[in-house]
Amino acid sequence: MLSGSGRQQLDDKGYIVLRNLIDGQLLAALRARIEELFAQEGAAAGSEFKQEANAQRLANLVNKGEIFQRVIETPQVLECMEHVLGARFKLSSLNVRSADPFSDCSQPLHADSGAVPDERGYWVCNSVWMLDDFTTENGAIRMVPGSQRWRRLPQDALADLVAPHPGEELLTGAAGTVVVMNAHMWHGATANRTRRKRRAMHAFYTRWDKPQQQYQKKLLSPEVQTSLSPSLRKLLALDDPLNDELSSQLSGASGFLK
Repeated sequence: MLSGSGRQQLDDKGYIVLRNLIDGQLLAALRARIEELFAQEGAAAGSEFKQEANAQRLANLVNKGEIFQRVIETPQVLECMEHVLGARFKLSSLNVRSADPFSDCSQPLHADSGAVPDERGYWVCNSVWMLDDFTTENGAIRMVPGSQRWRRLPQDALADLVAPHPGEELLTGAAGTVVVMNAHMWHGATANRTRRKRRAMHAFYTRWDKPQQQYQKKLLSPEVQTSLSPSLRKLLALDDPLNDELSSQLSGASGFLK
């Protein structure tokens, strides 16, 4: 259960750290499946959404294994999502990002999907699943706590989105940690200056009345769709006419990838 102090931290700072949420068995299975997908997809990896210089990406992961379907229903994460987004929300996308060794894979400060809170409040919330240790040397999460309340985007306020921000924190953690962040909070990542890749999975959710970043109904195979439980179908908005209307026209928005 999300504690009162956890709710307060999500409200005030815009993020919460769930340490050891990924147990050793799940962590090993996720790493193995992800490396298998990178090998299978090669240069096409991530092409269902967007690709990125100096980092490898995977997209459309719900379509690529039952293990990913289990991940998006993790109760502790969904409870945080409900606190930020309200009772009605859906998966927006499930991706992996692997920061290349010795590369300038830093991310500029951004809000996910270029989202600004509207009259209903917050509508994007992300979870970062640390599949490797995150350190200040291999690509820590860079965030500006409290900026989710400013109702503006960093590109409208800052001349240099990569430069250190006076209010920023660098968030590190051991593999197995999950960080849930109100994705209106300004955030990014530092470069990987080590000899090893730094892998993260991003389970990104949005409010019911906004488009999915990746239109799940279009991306998921018919075989996968028919195999899903009612709760997964609801979380993926597979039977939601409003989502069909929104996501068929407006999916694909990223905070920093063009």
